[in-house]
Amino acid sequence: MEEDIDTRKINNSFLRDHNYATEADIISTVEFNHTGELLATGDKGGRVVVFQREQESKNQPHRRGEYNVYSTFQSHEPEFDYLKSLEIEEKINKIRWLPQQNAAYFLLSTNDKTVKLWKISERDKRPEGYNLKDEDGRIRDPSTITMLRVPVLQPMDLMVEATPRRVFSNAHTYHINSISVNSDYETYMSADDLRINLWNLEITNRSFNIVDIKPANMEELTEVITAAEFHPNQCNTFVYSSSKGTVRLCDMRASALCDKHSKFFEEPEDPNNRSFFSEIISSISDVKFSHSGRYLMTRDYLTAKVWDLNMESKPLETYQVHDYLRSKLCSLYENDCIFDKFECVWNGSDSVIMTGSYNNFFRMFDRNTKRDVTLEASRENSKPRAVLKPRKVCVGGKRRKDEISVDSLDFSKKILHTAWHPAENIIAVAATNNLYIFQDKIN
Repeated sequence: MEEDIDTRKINNSFLRDHNYATEADIISTVEFNHTGELLATGDKGGRVVVFQREQESKNQPHRRGEYNVYSTFQSHEPEFDYLKSLEIEEKINKIRWLPQQNAAYFLLSTNDKTVKLWKISERDKRPEGYNLKDEDGRIRDPSTITMLRVPVLQPMDLMVEATPRRVFSNAHTYHINSISVNSDYETYMSADDLRINLWNLEITNRSFNIVDIKPANMEELTEVITAAEFHPNQCNTFVYSSSKGTVRLCDMRASALCDKHSKFFEEPEDPNNRSFFSEIISSISDVKFSHSGRYLMTRDYLTAKVWDLNMESKPLETYQVHDYLRSKLCSLYENDCIFDKFECVWNGSDSVIMTGSYNNFFRMFDRNTKRDVTLEASRENSKPRAVLKPRKVCVGGKRRKDEISVDSLDFSKKILHTAWHPAENIIAVAATNNLYIFQDKIN
């Protein structure tokens, strides 16, 4: 598998388009499971759709399987907080898979207030031959029971069931923005604007507050937590990012309340770039550990940065995602786009990073060759096996035939959520209410 970004080798394998039209159908999170065989999406309507990769067929052994709908279920419903007179949206903020231990799959999903643990399992047999009830489930008249029957399991059409196993609620005053499963697979954390809680997956009525940045006087509030994640293999370490553009790495061995960080990552602002919008665009919208655990990636409004855990003073690499928007910040502030929260992801070998932009563009940066590419997720290039063409944005001056002017970008089409298969070059891109899945070109 080539790690280099070669646009000739990225083609669109298929498009999942449910002809979505309503606000509820906008995809709000995308996540592959640990093997990459399953892909889950959550939407603003509180639904979770799980796609399963088809097995390679015997007729075409070289053809990689496509992802088809495996299970759809309603994870969260709209609620109303009567004490605060607040509506609680059903929108799924995050989905995180647990590693598979048996035939069933488990995932955590959360809206603003409540985290749920779901079990997704298959059933292809049903019991028949009950003694006390007939096949329709009705209780039989005891006087008609004259002999003892041994129930048997009969094959039936495959049925995929999603059942809620745990509901973790009433622990967050503010909106949950992140959940992260620990590498011990016994605990997970949930983070809201001001606090991070640690949960045991078996215990729903108690959690431990491990970070609390709420000031005694809320008028003194200067920053909020924007994202949090556990280290991929050190169960005592986690990071959280803030709206001030900083990242704190904490060690739970140091103290029960991790208000004092072990490491503090911040890049001082260039005085030449100082503007009215500096604080807004420096807010970190996503933070991700590399698979190796050696690096951190952060995404703010204009850039993606890679940090070495051993160097706090400045990022190792800085990638300009859409620097051509710097001159448009005023209009982006007026239409609220400047507050969009873009996510970022690593590929399986940590050599390429990906993040979204506007006009249904998404960007890939190769860390080894320093090459980058802009690709577009759209209906026009969504035909199966169609090769994606790199896109270029032109800023002022003459525009070439294959370029798009920065003034004609569509800011209502934005790619906030992306996911990368843990081992292969397969990516999932959520473009508002459509899910696109792209994969390496098959030779």
